[in-house]
Amino acid sequence: MNSKTDKIYPDSGVELSPFTAKNYDQVLNIASFGLYRGFIHQAIKSMDIKPNDKILDLGCGTGRNACLMAKYLNDNGKIIGMDVSSIMEQQFNKKCAKYPHIKFIKQRIDLPFSSAEQFDKIFISFVIHGFPHEVRQTVLKNIFAHLKPGGTFSILDFAEFDLNAMPSLYRFVFKKVECKYAFDFIARDWKQILNSYQFTEFEEIFFLKKYIRLLKAKKSNSNG
Repeated sequence: MNSKTDKIYPDSGVELSPFTAKNYDQVLNIASFGLYRGFIHQAIKSMDIKPNDKILDLGCGTGRNACLMAKYLNDNGKIIGMDVSSIMEQQFNKKCAKYPHIKFIKQRIDLPFSSAEQFDKIFISFVIHGFPHEVRQTVLKNIFAHLKPGGTFSILDFAEFDLNAMPSLYRFVFKKVECKYAFDFIARDWKQILNSYQFTEFEEIFFLKKYIRLLKAKKSNSNG
């Protein structure tokens, strides 16, 4: 997608320009005041990845996160990275080339899709906040359908907070960088939303003055 008019969601920030897509890791580092590099390692460590886990990384981007997760897996583990961007696909495949158990699938995550397998863990990082809320519902349905009963869903994204109470520098950056859907995202109770999709056993780990959160939840063991 090369211009604002080409976007599926014109007000979204997750549909990236070619320049931003090519430099995505650096953009994240700058937007997080250089702290992303540190807390992504801690967030992935906190996912409690087991050696044999099958992991689905939604909106996987450049493969940076998948490569970090791969270090916790043995040869029986597996990571599927899913993204719609051809630029991300190229970066992902280059970055993860040394890991034979990592695979990229070009797929929109905001539309219903069907995979032949279910996963022990599903991870999504700084993607879901950029969709309209009704589209987030589709993403959550995809996640629930592809996660094993008892499996763990982890969202690394903005926490819930009052934007007006934010320090002025952080508030300026948030307003300058983020799309309008992010403002809606931080105002919602995500534990309540996930609970309505039969997710329970929530665990929260905060970063960046509690403005960023890894929210972990388990899918109910019941298929009902």
